[in-house]
Amino acid sequence: MDAQKFAEEWIESWNSHDLENIMNHYSEDIVITTPMIKLAAGIESGSLQGKDQVAAYWRKALDKIPDLYFELVGVTIGVDSVALYYKSIMNKMAIEVMYFDENGLVNKMIAHYS
Repeated sequence: MDAQKFAEEWIESWNSHDLENIMNHYSEDIVITTPMIKLAAGIESGSLQGKDQVAAYWRKALDKIPDLYFELVGVTIGVDSVALYYKSIMNKMAIEVMYFDENGLVNKMIAHYS
């Protein structure tokens, strides 16, 4: 897997605001965990599971933040995983660790923010 290429495509999909394109990176059983879920949706665990739940959450986020723009800072690679370091909304710095399934799709994502 080319981690840099994945990162650039992932950032580009988010900056396009095209939810279908964004969701193409994720498996049907995706699990995401992020403090933003806790803040925005009031879900104490900070997690969502399944492509439908995640897509619905991100649709609301894209609608709420029409000028959403991410700027890639760095990429690191692990075992079946990558960590992307990028400038997120409200000038927050973010690190997202993404784990890949056997099909090369992200099936687990954990986000961290400054």
